[in-house]
Amino acid sequence: MIPRLIAGLTALIVLPVTANPVLSRRGTVASDQLLGFPQTVPAGATGDLYLAYQPDLYVVNGCVPFPAVDANGNTNAGLKPTGDPSGGCNKSTGQIYVRGGSSGDRYALMYSWYFPKDSPSTDLGHRHDWEGVIIWLSDATSTAASNILAVCPSAHGGWDCSTDGYTLDGTASLIKYQSVWPVNHACGLTTTIGGTQPLVAWESMSSKLPTKTPKAWKVEKSNPKHSAVVQNALDTTDFGSGNVPFNEGNFANNLAKATF
Repeated sequence: MIPRLIAGLTALIVLPVTANPVLSRRGTVASDQLLGFPQTVPAGATGDLYLAYQPDLYVVNGCVPFPAVDANGNTNAGLKPTGDPSGGCNKSTGQIYVRGGSSGDRYALMYSWYFPKDSPSTDLGHRHDWEGVIIWLSDATSTAASNILAVCPSAHGGWDCSTDGYTLDGTASLIKYQSVWPVNHACGLTTTIGGTQPLVAWESMSSKLPTKTPKAWKVEKSNPKHSAVVQNALDTTDFGSGNVPFNEGNFANNLAKATF
């Protein structure tokens, strides 16, 4: 990775969090009981872009991705780092979050996963983990594989960018989630095709609860007027050692770290 200064960062338009009593009425829900969202993206070219570059995730060890927040703003309670590294967290429909932003003439998509615990082995690690990957694009309207400038998996608070060492399945980057004992989990590049989860865009988070079972979920269009309660939960919830990479406090800084 050859660092370059990435300046002039500007994010896409994000709906403001407005004062509303509902925003304070939330709590935590057990990780296996929190109901995530169906796949929900903006209509048109932006949603098509988000879906085109959605990465595959291969979980080498540890937890699979879980929903971090529900439509009422309740967040995942997580799990203590005890027992098997995948104990209590080896099965979930999961969730993947996406947010887009610009830096000069470049455009980035940040995809993020939440895991209830990060535990290399029993009593090591911590409750809650957030990891992800930033995909840098040369054009915010193209969905071609050749549009990718760099793929940057998250690792221990940073982003390890590669301009030519990544593998694609179509236009999807192949990413792994792994702990090399005794170090905590991180994302990295892989040649193994993993799985996908229902994709939810930052600007599309809705407080309207899904009523369909996961098997019946389809791609839903965004309902921006309901986004504030969910965004606020991700902005204000303390996930301990796990930091939400795409919330208002972290998004711009993380894009600035992902240099290549």
